[in-house]
Amino acid sequence: MSVQLQEEKLEKNDFSKKSLHSGAISILAQATNTAVQIGTTICLARLLVPEDFGLVAMVSALTGFANVLMDLGTRDAAVQRPQITQEELSTLFWLTTGLGALFTGVVLAAAPLIGEFYQEERLVSIAQFWGLTFVITALSCQHSAILRRKLMFQKVALIEVAANVLGAATTIGMALSDSGYWALVFRPLVTACVMLILIWANCRWIPGLPVLSKEVKETVKFGLNITGFTSTDYLAKAADRVGLGYTVGARELGLYHNASTVYENALTVVTLPLHSVAVATLSKLRDNVAELKRTWATALSSLAFFATLAFVILAVIGQDLIVLLLGNKWVDASTLLVLFALRGPAQVIERTLGWLHVAAGRPDRWMRWGIVSCFLQVAAVLCGLPFGAIGVAISYGICTYILFVPAIVYAGQPLHIGIRELIPAIGPPLIGALLAEAVGFTLQIYYLSDLPSFQRMTALVVVCVVVYMLVTIGMFRMTKPIKVAKRLLSDFLPSKLSRVFGLSAAH
Repeated sequence: MSVQLQEEKLEKNDFSKKSLHSGAISILAQATNTAVQIGTTICLARLLVPEDFGLVAMVSALTGFANVLMDLGTRDAAVQRPQITQEELSTLFWLTTGLGALFTGVVLAAAPLIGEFYQEERLVSIAQFWGLTFVITALSCQHSAILRRKLMFQKVALIEVAANVLGAATTIGMALSDSGYWALVFRPLVTACVMLILIWANCRWIPGLPVLSKEVKETVKFGLNITGFTSTDYLAKAADRVGLGYTVGARELGLYHNASTVYENALTVVTLPLHSVAVATLSKLRDNVAELKRTWATALSSLAFFATLAFVILAVIGQDLIVLLLGNKWVDASTLLVLFALRGPAQVIERTLGWLHVAAGRPDRWMRWGIVSCFLQVAAVLCGLPFGAIGVAISYGICTYILFVPAIVYAGQPLHIGIRELIPAIGPPLIGALLAEAVGFTLQIYYLSDLPSFQRMTALVVVCVVVYMLVTIGMFRMTKPIKVAKRLLSDFLPSKLSRVFGLSAAH
């Protein structure tokens, strides 16, 4: 007889509070991971050369599909379902593990073809070691889903931080011992092993024998639609690296890859952890559309408010920042970072489309949107390739701004969320970003160019923050994100410290 997982039933206020805390914990953990990633990138950029990063990026662009496909979207499906049985979870575990092993075998067999495609023999051994991570990652997928389903985001966050730190330490140690690009190759393998050990230690669930029931088929069908989107999304994101690796070689791809890494870390710190929290939260509210809309609007406006400001700052100081972080040999990547950051405000909003598709139980719509988006993004990359890395970055950014509003409007249709609900949440931050960037770039080019880089960055950060706040808060009266932030701080800080900072009233 099936034994259902016990799930905590919370009152509305408790549930809302726990969801808010889960989001804050996940963002804090992702911020820590990002800090580790950036610190590691800084160290490695000074120990290795752009070509080393380019070689690994060539392999990861072609083999990263396995991470997208191995769980068939069942992690989100397992979290989204109101109830799930032990037999279903066991079947999903064995399915995920089997696919992970299959993809490991495929990559090992295809390694010589990868080397031949790029005309680079070193890629054969890189691909063979890279492929081992897939089966190891697959073994922890469903255990991680169980922890997230129970809203145990703090525990998952701590595990991810620990795995990331140990992986980073291993990578830096190998780079210091003159291992070259092998330092980059071993990092995901070490991280995956640590994740597996810690996830299993904290989730003692033991899978049973697989049972191909009707419920399992429905879960897999749901997950396949999610995978349909993530696969097309991955193809769109990998097209630039494959194209640049094939046309311009490892060095220029290495510059593009590291500039993209700095940008994507900033993007990931807010979008990735919030996806799991938002899916779990909004899915439990889908029978109360009014409350779902309110929760979604609060989450999106708060995300847009703070994330947009971060990308404004990154865009304006990007040229100085990348040289400061990575060293003078990466100066050619500085313009690329600015171009990536300029698309950040639109992309951070576009990345939330999965919240609505999964919460509405319509991953089929998510997949259809992914196909359209993939086609347009690949077309944009092809248009930019003749102009090298800068051309690709510009064309990709233009495509992002064309797609991000239609993406959210389409995702919100089943939940009656449209342009009227979207504009109040994202309009003020986008207008504030535009004006702050205009002021920042004007000062940078015409008035601050002779200052030392650190002083110039400091002045630009202050000016951009002031202009942004004057527009969003002073002009549009957008104060709710500030209240949300104060509430989180008041809940997490000790009571005495909360009173010192005047946060006690936020409760």
